[in-house]
Amino acid sequence: MREFNIEGLCLPKKHYMVDISNNLKKIVKLIDKGKYFVINRPRQYGKTTTLNCLEQILNHEYTVISISFEGIGDKGFENEENFCLEFMESVRDSLYSANVPDEYKNAWVNKEANSFKKLSRHIKNMCKDKKVILIIDEVDQVSNNRAFLKFLSLLRSKYLESGKGKDYTFHSVILAGVYDIKNIKIKMVTEGLYSPLTTEERRFNSPWNIAADFNMDMSFSPKDIESMLKEYQNDTNIYMDTDFISQKIYEYTSGYPFLVSYICKLIDEECGKDWMEEGILKAVKITTTRKYTLSDDLVKNLEAYKELYKLLYDILIIGKHEVFNIDNPIIDFASMFGYIKKENNDRVIISNKIFEIRLSNYFISKDSIAVSYKDKIRSSIYEDIVKNDSFDMELCLCRFGDHFREIYSEKDTSFLEKYGRLFFLTYLKPLINGLGFYHIESQLTDDRRMDLVVDFRNEQFIIELKIWDGESKKEKAYEQLLGYMNKKNADKGYLLIFDFRKKKEEQVSEWIQIGDKKIFSIVV
Repeated sequence: MREFNIEGLCLPKKHYMVDISNNLKKIVKLIDKGKYFVINRPRQYGKTTTLNCLEQILNHEYTVISISFEGIGDKGFENEENFCLEFMESVRDSLYSANVPDEYKNAWVNKEANSFKKLSRHIKNMCKDKKVILIIDEVDQVSNNRAFLKFLSLLRSKYLESGKGKDYTFHSVILAGVYDIKNIKIKMVTEGLYSPLTTEERRFNSPWNIAADFNMDMSFSPKDIESMLKEYQNDTNIYMDTDFISQKIYEYTSGYPFLVSYICKLIDEECGKDWMEEGILKAVKITTTRKYTLSDDLVKNLEAYKELYKLLYDILIIGKHEVFNIDNPIIDFASMFGYIKKENNDRVIISNKIFEIRLSNYFISKDSIAVSYKDKIRSSIYEDIVKNDSFDMELCLCRFGDHFREIYSEKDTSFLEKYGRLFFLTYLKPLINGLGFYHIESQLTDDRRMDLVVDFRNEQFIIELKIWDGESKKEKAYEQLLGYMNKKNADKGYLLIFDFRKKKEEQVSEWIQIGDKKIFSIVV
């Protein structure tokens, strides 16, 4: 019986998989042209599975050497001799089950090829009159190593010489990892991990500037997700609206392969095979609260890189507009890990709703101001707002207004404008924990406006947080909220307006009917 897999390599006979045949065809075209390229994608993005499927296709026409630098250990990269021997032994092991003569497999290990110059001659002999493909997975596991950079330079030199008809080398080389190998030397020099020793080394900023661009979209579209769900449906005879379910899963994951598979696995194994919207929400709740490798990496990187923390905090919580400029190192870094993406207007947004939820929860837990505020609202009467598993959002907003006025009347305007929305998120979080969650729509957030979607069991609430900017802007806020309500097919919406003027009215709240929609508006 097949299952949804989130642990390493996916195999068609054992796991439910998205049909990636179109992507494989595009990659094969690059290989047929003899291109060298790098598949740089975030962690758990399907790189290893793609390479495995690719190998099965290429074996019919090419001699495929597929190795991984993961688990080799530091000793294999200490010096030229160790690297050359480790590389040749890995090649021989890779060819163990390949349809090539045993003499060819064993000939790959030549202990006399104990330097890169000798290894170059050895590769020339082994690739002469043959179409050999070299695939190296997890190539960035040893990126901070001089021997590895020299190996890249060797491949680069042989590629250029073979183009002149003066050498034989691999027909195509595919490297796969998270980090961008093209810029790995620059990164190492900047971090003080590498110092060029010779004039020749200084001449080239990158030992891998021969690589062709690889711009393929490896995320899953709703149709991709549906193809996997239909396979599951055929095997289990469990009815579901595959179009609706795939769209909802995509809505929360934006097609991030691991997150798609994880939600499907949770629904199948932990959420009672509930392939309805409630089952998806249960699975999303688990993915936003449970620890796993991807979430651990997110937190680790936020803790390690202050500029990354600030970028994501400013985008999500403060509502800062940031132009997606890949030449900006921190934007390049965040994009490389899959935390951000470019919106159509070139604005930086968080890449998916799962990350939005986890990031907002993380920022609230870390922000000293939010923590201090949370301590002051523990006396809020939870039972009044949550009754019979139903959430009273109107009462929640009114109670928040009372607390906000009482506790922070002494704060200055600039402080309140910056952190007012954070206070509401801090107030809301403990009230919905356990039965619901919220996410910030990062593409709709700016320094004057924030849009929230709160899912609480079978209820969904659309909330716009707005800083008072005049009566005319209030009317515009209604229009913006109505537009988002229409997009979410919601009949009710909520508008929370922060009024930071020195002279302002008492807290005002009212329900407003606009066409067939109702909006609860409150000014605090």
